[in-house]
Amino acid sequence: DKYKTYDYEVREIWCENDGQKIYGQAFVPKTDGRSPLIITSHGLGANHESGASYAKKYAPKGFAVYTFDFRGGSNKNNENKSDGSSLDMSVMTEVSDIDVILAAAKTWDFVDTDRIFLQGGSQGGLVTAISGMRHQDEVAGLILLYPAFGMVDFAKYLYSEDMQEETDISGITVGKKFFEDIKDYDVREEIADFTKPVLILQGSEDNIVLPSVTKEASELYPDSEYHIIDGAGHGFSGEYHDEATEYALDFLYRHI
Repeated sequence: DKYKTYDYEVREIWCENDGQKIYGQAFVPKTDGRSPLIITSHGLGANHESGASYAKKYAPKGFAVYTFDFRGGSNKNNENKSDGSSLDMSVMTEVSDIDVILAAAKTWDFVDTDRIFLQGGSQGGLVTAISGMRHQDEVAGLILLYPAFGMVDFAKYLYSEDMQEETDISGITVGKKFFEDIKDYDVREEIADFTKPVLILQGSEDNIVLPSVTKEASELYPDSEYHIIDGAGHGFSGEYHDEATEYALDFLYRHI
């Protein structure tokens, strides 16, 4: 019921990947039964707070949300409570973080396991797209916010056998692994096989992830919706955030 609102509570839930801990917060609506779940992934250098801004809009509408810190995925300006170093982080280590979170989420008593959605922004959007494809039978759909599909091309362009061990990108220092893990990966070929519904939201003024890149990706998906948020840059705040959550809630209501 899109007109009903719920109180919610925030629970701290830790997951584990390869002996390292992942910190997260679950926003759990106080409903009578199990709720649909949205697992939300932050962009390069950010942390769980970026997902919390959406969780505060989704949870009162009856959707549980889990937002977390990728291992080694945050820059020095954003506190990261998970284990791991940014020098060991890559798109594919982040995909593996979602692997373990998705497995754990199926055991949580508040989750309707038939209605799990993945959401991600920027690099988190790319990670979400890859994870969704690999867990297609376990997820109900994807919400991709300015997904950084061009990151794969960027890695191919920068990678060389003799490149430096450390590289700074967007205020975060990454290791050679960051480039090695995706330099030979064809994201466009893989996403074309994802048949569940996909919502892509893109800012018209984004100069980091270009609208042309996300528009191309939207056309590769068999079942996708694509919306430009006019005036928004890379990341949605204020009225742009409100508009994004309206699109997202409409999408969620139609696919639960």
